[in-house]
Amino acid sequence: MSRLPSRIEIRQALPAEFARLRAIELEADGMFAEVGIGPFTIDDAEDHLAQAAVVLAAGVPAAGFACVEIVDGAAHLWQLAVLPSEGRRGLGTALVAAVCEWAGARGFDAVTLTTFRDVAWNAPFYQGLGFEPVSELGPGLAAIRQHEKAVGDDDFGPRIAMRKDLDRPGGGPAW
Repeated sequence: MSRLPSRIEIRQALPAEFARLRAIELEADGMFAEVGIGPFTIDDAEDHLAQAAVVLAAGVPAAGFACVEIVDGAAHLWQLAVLPSEGRRGLGTALVAAVCEWAGARGFDAVTLTTFRDVAWNAPFYQGLGFEPVSELGPGLAAIRQHEKAVGDDDFGPRIAMRKDLDRPGGGPAW
C-alpha cells in the first residue's frame, strides 16, 4: 500500500509564497534539535529561493517545498523541507520525484545534494530514493561543501554530497 496521499499537488511556487516557504524551512529545521543538531546559521547573504532555477511546492497552501539550483551542470537540490505536522505522508518523496522529473525533462543527467550522513531523514532517506554518496566533487559542489564547513554545519555531524543519475530521454523514467 502506498504511503503517498491520493492527491499531492506539486506545482511551481510563486514568489509571493517565499515567506511561507522560509517559515516551513525554519519549522522543519527545528526537528534537528531532536537529534542534537543546530541551531543553524542564518545566511542572509544569499536568497536561494529568489535565485533558484525552480522552487516546487507541495499543496495549497504549501506544506513543503524543494528548491533547485544548477551546480556543475546538474540540478542541485539545495533545500527540501516539509512541515513536521505533515511529515511521513509522502510529501518529501513526491517533491524529490518531481525534482528528478523536472531535471530530466530539461536534459540534466543528474540531481545532486548535500546532507547529514547519519540523520534518518537525510542521507538514508535519499539513498532509499536512489541517491549515492559521491567523493569526487566538481568545483560548484566543492564550494557548497566549503561554505557548509565555514558556517559550522559540519560541526553538527558528518555531511556528504550525494548524486542520483537520471536516465536520458528515451531510456526510461527519470526517477
